[in-house]
Amino acid sequence: MIMRHFLNIMAETQVVEAPGRPTCLTGDGGRKMTASGEATAMQAYDPEEFRRFGHAAVDLLADHLGQAQRGIGPVLPPRTPEAVLERWPAPTERQPLLETLRQALEQSNHLHHPRYLGHQVSAPLPAAALCDLVGSLLNNGTAVFEMGPVTSILERRLVEWMAGLIGYGPEAGGFFTSGGSAGNLTALLAAREAKAGVWESGQTEPSCILVNEHAHYSAKRAVQVMGWGAEGAIPVSTDTRFRLTRSGLEEARATARSLGRRVLAVVANACSTATGTYDPLPVAADFCEQHGLWLHVDGAHGASALLSRQHRHLLEGLARADSVVWDAHKMMMMPALLTAVVFQRGSDSYSAFAQRASYLLAGEAREEWFNLAHRTLECTKTMMALRLYACLRHHGVQVFEEFVDRTHALTREFEELLREAPDFEPGHVPESNILCFRHLPEGYLGDPDALQARLRQALLDEGSFYIVQTRLPAGLHLRCTLMNPRTTRPDLVALLERLRQLAR
Repeated sequence: MIMRHFLNIMAETQVVEAPGRPTCLTGDGGRKMTASGEATAMQAYDPEEFRRFGHAAVDLLADHLGQAQRGIGPVLPPRTPEAVLERWPAPTERQPLLETLRQALEQSNHLHHPRYLGHQVSAPLPAAALCDLVGSLLNNGTAVFEMGPVTSILERRLVEWMAGLIGYGPEAGGFFTSGGSAGNLTALLAAREAKAGVWESGQTEPSCILVNEHAHYSAKRAVQVMGWGAEGAIPVSTDTRFRLTRSGLEEARATARSLGRRVLAVVANACSTATGTYDPLPVAADFCEQHGLWLHVDGAHGASALLSRQHRHLLEGLARADSVVWDAHKMMMMPALLTAVVFQRGSDSYSAFAQRASYLLAGEAREEWFNLAHRTLECTKTMMALRLYACLRHHGVQVFEEFVDRTHALTREFEELLREAPDFEPGHVPESNILCFRHLPEGYLGDPDALQARLRQALLDEGSFYIVQTRLPAGLHLRCTLMNPRTTRPDLVALLERLRQLAR
């Protein structure tokens, strides 16, 4: 089907010589487009040409989706960066659109493949991709209402819904931004303003945050952006399950004071990137209330457990946080990037950025809730909310709950497989859909870290599975994130067997 569409499109395009001008390409109705790029803009916007290419492109994507979901072909192309570079010439070298799309599909990682078990990146819902097509064509910037009248309103509706799931009251507020790193930075900027008033006064003092030692690097990176230096993020030691403790928080606070630092906030995990572990949020909230600190919860991956009646208990105490980051492009099956930053007090959402720009923003920030540029890092902002809003209304919330429940259940089943196998060792008890483990063959006397690294690289070289690795106190571990609804127990059994074969 794809080839038929492609051949039809190419057959309708003829090469003709225009007197005194470079070679022209013509299609339906004699429309002309010069090979040198002259007079091509009108042709490039032709709706009928878009319709023909669009139908062919959707067929191409649908076939790719079907093959990937059936496990046909490799999970990722086993090629080096240099080899891929050789396959992609300079952009000025002409090539038909569908051929470029076909190459991109063939040479990219296939997240819809059931044996993609790698990073925390979703296998996006096809409906969300169609929403992005609409959003990309409309290109309504969402930073101000008059440029993005639909999605600026959709953001409000989505944030209201998510705030309700968190347990916040009607005074909550927030917005969407481009990724968890931008979300954590924005929340911590708001925390700094709330606790130190740096924006208005211009005064700075040595400040810091306390952060779980296993937190995502974006929390420490935010501190670097704020100019607090390496001592701006004081690590909090954790228990054997990688969760922060009250004693760890008190020790970290004492460390900060010995360094002459004022603690402004605590960043808790829900859940951690390395092991999918949830911090005890009531413990963090009690500590913050006692010491007058801001509590920020990085729920980029784990906040979606709120969608599940079985697993929302993992987020007990979340409503006591001052701010929460929640990535829909992780456990809500959305394409990247789509991060909600939700504040218990909506007024705090205006604290991070307070610049005036008369060419965009005419009134006071809190009066213009519909102009998101008052609150977000972005000025040019995509119609990112459309995909989540439309998919929730189309599929229903139940589909998202089932996805969370299924991936968590399969991860627990995977842990059972590992514990039953004498040559495998899980690195922790899974609380989410993330699990770390090691392969330790009977009688193996070599370096176990080197073995895990070699096994992972062998999988990447052949493209049969995609898994990642992380370092835990016991050493290097293989790490899987189960985020594809088509991944099954047989896929996990096959992974263990392939690792055994590669270790021989």
